[in-house]
Amino acid sequence: MHILYLHQYFQTPSKGVVGVAGTRSYEFAKRFVEAGHRVSMLTTCTNPPADAPNSWYETNEDGIEVHWLPLPYENQMGAIARVKAFLRFAFASSRKAHSIKADVIYATSSPLTIALPAMYASKRNNIPFVFEVRDLWPEAPRQMGVLTNPILFRMAKWLELTAYRRAAHVVALSPGQKAGIVADGIPEQKVSMIPNSSDLDLFHPGRNGDHHRERLGLGSRFVLIYFGTMGQANGLSFVVETARVLMERGEKDIVFVLHGTGKTRKSLEELAAKYKLDNLVFSAPLANKTDIADMAAMADVCMTIYKNVPILYTCSPNKMFDAFAAGKPVLTNMPGWLQSLVEDNKCGVFVEPDNVQMFADKAVALKNDRAALVAMGENSRLLAERRFARDNLAVELQTVLEEACEKRT
Repeated sequence: MHILYLHQYFQTPSKGVVGVAGTRSYEFAKRFVEAGHRVSMLTTCTNPPADAPNSWYETNEDGIEVHWLPLPYENQMGAIARVKAFLRFAFASSRKAHSIKADVIYATSSPLTIALPAMYASKRNNIPFVFEVRDLWPEAPRQMGVLTNPILFRMAKWLELTAYRRAAHVVALSPGQKAGIVADGIPEQKVSMIPNSSDLDLFHPGRNGDHHRERLGLGSRFVLIYFGTMGQANGLSFVVETARVLMERGEKDIVFVLHGTGKTRKSLEELAAKYKLDNLVFSAPLANKTDIADMAAMADVCMTIYKNVPILYTCSPNKMFDAFAAGKPVLTNMPGWLQSLVEDNKCGVFVEPDNVQMFADKAVALKNDRAALVAMGENSRLLAERRFARDNLAVELQTVLEEACEKRT
């Protein structure tokens, strides 16, 4: 089976901003290749090599045939610049996708515009396409106040529904996302839920990250870490405000670490400076993903934090599943699926969105109950092995793609 994989912001462990972007597409594509399939990946490169052409160029990444289009992009870009980048890739990859004779197309959003080249190549080449939904767009930007133009919203909604209907199958990353797709009139049997996965090899309870404690000056303090993008959706001012409350309470043995980069990092640093916090440390992106695993290892608790917006309750965040693999308790403020994961499996704690006092209380309680902390960490690793192993989830997705091909035949 020749799989044409469309992912505008494809990352490998050795390319991109390490510890910020997920490598789901790389991990699945690599396993498809190992299973004997051929994978052609269409994506962009924001920092191409000096000798790279201005148009498409190819590399081989662990057996994956990657077609790169140099196209600048960063989270700090304005809305208009980002839309231009989305549309430029959509049109360029439509022509490229049409030229590749595959058996099935797998297109992953966001951006939602990735559906355009998928539908175009599917129609022109008479092959099925499967659509992966990582976020419920355009509802997510609408609820966050980013997409306020009603005409643009209706256009985006039309594209979303058209992609669902024309796809041979739809893959959602969480139960909430699947429910949202079904609520749009898509038959439930046409939608599969295949969540993000845990890196069981790289993130492991046996790792030692003490060198990062020393690098960041954390000493023996109780550490709660967030690693990932610092964007509008993450609402990390919640962490800053909680650090302020704990400082005012005189809790000197608890420290928060925010690792990564993004559009809101500067404002978060300014807020922390305003409060003169000595219990909040910012850590810049690192050059090796191994360092991210070591940073998770040095922490006592890993945080999965989002802005209090209902649509975000349906997220399937990479950072949480890697924390499970690392055997760490997880603290999250997302009601719904993520709350159920940590509470039902006794591998972490839930704090109400925007409830700073509750967040502070939970942090203190975790620090003071080491026995419970150890038990939660053990449960996290067991959950990762039982439900989120990449090998198993890759087989589930491979089956979806094979069935799409069989239906066409």
